[in-house]
Amino acid sequence: MTTAPTAISEAPGPRLRRLRSPGLFRFVARRLAALILLLIGITAVTFALTQLVPSNAVATNLGEQAAGDPAAVAAFKHHYGLDKPLPERYVLYLSHVLHGDLGQSSLTHGPVRHDLAQFIPATAELALYSVLFAAFVGVAFGVIAALRRNRPTDHALRVGALAGISMPTFWIALVALYVGFYRLNWFPGAERLDAGVSPPPTITGLYTIDALLHGDVGLFGQAFHHLMLPALVLAAFNVSLLMRFTRSAVLEVAGNDYVRAAHAKGLPARVVVVRYILRAALPSVVTVLGLVFANVLTGAVLVENIFAWPGIGQYAYHSATTLDLPAIMGVSLFVAVVYIVINFLVDVLYGVIDPRIRLT
Repeated sequence: MTTAPTAISEAPGPRLRRLRSPGLFRFVARRLAALILLLIGITAVTFALTQLVPSNAVATNLGEQAAGDPAAVAAFKHHYGLDKPLPERYVLYLSHVLHGDLGQSSLTHGPVRHDLAQFIPATAELALYSVLFAAFVGVAFGVIAALRRNRPTDHALRVGALAGISMPTFWIALVALYVGFYRLNWFPGAERLDAGVSPPPTITGLYTIDALLHGDVGLFGQAFHHLMLPALVLAAFNVSLLMRFTRSAVLEVAGNDYVRAAHAKGLPARVVVVRYILRAALPSVVTVLGLVFANVLTGAVLVENIFAWPGIGQYAYHSATTLDLPAIMGVSLFVAVVYIVINFLVDVLYGVIDPRIRLT
C-alpha cells in the first residue's frame, strides 16, 4: 500500500511518455531518412537542369579578360570539374555544396553563399510577419465562420475569402501601393528603412528583431512600418486559404459526439472551442500553415519587386533575367531546402499531435 503513491509519483506523465515513445522516434527517423534522400535528389535535378542550359560558364564567371588566360581557364575548370565526365562533375558539385561553396555569381561577382546570406533575412522577416498575421486572422475568421454556419457572418467571410483567393497577389500589391503610399501616404513605398537611415548592427539580419535587441524602439517602429504593407499583401491570399481550411476542419469536428457531450455538461463555449474543437482540428491547420510559410518565403518574387524589397525574390528575378547559373542553382537549392525542411517539421509536429500518424 505504501509503494503505490511512490510508483505513481515517479511515473512520467502521459505527454512525456508520448514524446519518449519508440513509435515517435521511428517515425522521426523515417522522415529524416526521406529528407536526406530528397535533398540528394534535388541536388541531382538542379545539377542536371543547369547542364542543359547553353552557356559559357568560364566566360560568365571569369570575364572576357580572364577567360583569355589559359592558366586561369584551366584552374577554373579543374576547380569545378568542367574537364571531367558528368558523373564525376556531379560528385564534385555535391562536395562543394556540402562545404558551402555554391559558386560565384556573375551578377554581383561575389560568392553565391554570401549573396544568399544577405538577401534571405529580408525575405524571412517579411515572411514571418506575413504568416503571423495570416495565421491569427485566418484561423480566427475560420472558427467564427464555422460557429456561425449559414448565417450572414459566415456568408460574408466566405465571400471575402473567395475574393482574396481569386485576386492575383501582384494586382493586390499594385493597388495597395497606389492607395496606401501614393494616395493616402500611410505607408512607405519601398526599401526596409528610410533613405539615409543605417540598419541596426546585424545579429539575426531581421531589422525589427535586431533593433529590439539593441533597445532602439524608434528604429523598430520604422522597420515595422516599412514591412507592414508588403506583409499584408502577402498575407491576403493566405488569410483566405487558412480561413477556408479552418472552417472545414472545425465543421468536421464540431458534430462529433464528444463535442456534444461537452456542451451537455455545461462547459463554457470558449472551453469547448479551444480544448475540444480546435485541438482536434489542429493537425489540418498545422499542415496548411507549414505550406503557407514555405510559399511565402519562396514565392514573394513579384511582391518584392513591386515594393523594391531587397530579398531573395529580387535576387532570383535578376539572376534569371541575366542567366546567372550559379545564383539560379543557389536559389533553387534554397527553395528546395525550405520546402523539404518545412514539410519535415510539419510531419514531426503532426506525429506529435496525432499518434495515429506515426503508423504510416
